[in-house]
Amino acid sequence: MDNIATVSYSAGETFGIAEKLGETLGGGEVILLSGGLGAGKTLFTKGILNGLAFDIDEVTSPSFTLVNLYKTENFDVYHIDLWRLDEGTDIKFAVGLDEIVEDEDAVVIIEWSEKLGEYPFAGSVFHVRIEGDGDESRTITIDSWGKEIPQLA
Repeated sequence: MDNIATVSYSAGETFGIAEKLGETLGGGEVILLSGGLGAGKTLFTKGILNGLAFDIDEVTSPSFTLVNLYKTENFDVYHIDLWRLDEGTDIKFAVGLDEIVEDEDAVVIIEWSEKLGEYPFAGSVFHVRIEGDGDESRTITIDSWGKEIPQLA
């Protein structure tokens, strides 16, 4: 496991960290995002997609749709939001997670990933924890399994 922690002092800095992570993705990765309401999980997702040269004006929070699919030039990105769902084993069925992860070339981004519990992801997994809310700085901690964390700050 690889691990880094950094402090972001602005939304722009958080976006930039995510963008750098996005630039390193080649498909097949899972990014698990956790943090409180307003921590910046959707902003982080937009940064990742910007790093993949995707038009971020098309990126919206899937809080009510549960899953948004973005087609980048090289692979699909599934953006999943578990905020409205109760914790438990039915979550993976509610969002069709088993089917989504069958697409081995896709990138899967899951907001509120702590609600998922244990799930046997194959391939590279990044767990991004964002602590802080409002106008405060954010502490961003990233753990990685299967792929080294790039220099992000």
